[in-house]
Amino acid sequence: MSVEYQQYIESKKEVMVGKPCVKGIRITVEAILEMLACGMSHDDIISDYPALNETIIRAALKYAAAHLTKEKS
Repeated sequence: MSVEYQQYIESKKEVMVGKPCVKGIRITVEAILEMLACGMSHDDIISDYPALNETIIRAALKYAAAHLTKEKS
């Protein structure tokens, strides 16, 4: 299943100092990645942050991958 991260992730200067966040929620892509890096499962994250879901977590991962690829260019 391919996720279009643009539907779920946005960056606005006035929200979290412009860090990419889940639309309508002040949870950053960075925070989601840190939780995953610490070993939290998707279910653990969703349990702690019920506003998130599997699709949003995948969108955050896709956003990070897309932007890391852009940095290499």
